Amino acid sequence: QVQVVESGGGLVQAGGSLRLSCVASGRSILRINAMGWYRQAPGKQRDTVATIIRGGSTNYLDSVQGRFTISWDNAKNTVYLQMNSLKPEDTAVYYCAAKIRVGDEYDYWGQGTQVTVSP
Repeated sequence: QVQVVESGGGLVQAGGSLRLSCVASGRSILRINAMGWYRQAPGKQRDTVATIIRGGSTNYLDSVQGRFTISWDNAKNTVYLQMNSLKPEDTAVYYCAAKIRVGDEYDYWGQGTQVTVSP
């Protein structure tokens, strides 16, 4: 199995930056081939923020393109989400997810980390 744990959330002013980390661990860690960051604000649907495939292919939500960067440190089994030029509408709980097969639904989810951007 695999466990994923997020960290790095917090309160920041608009225009500021945060870096979220997602550490993956467990017996099946080497089978993980894709990871992603999702977010959900109160009363809103969950959005896919950014995804990355082992080897480097990435995709981003249109509204974060150019501001957020997802990266994968294989040596540390950690995926990062660097968030710059944050806006109040980025406020949400951010979740990390991991999966074995790229085309499947995500298998493993973290508990989430709160990101709050003040005006």
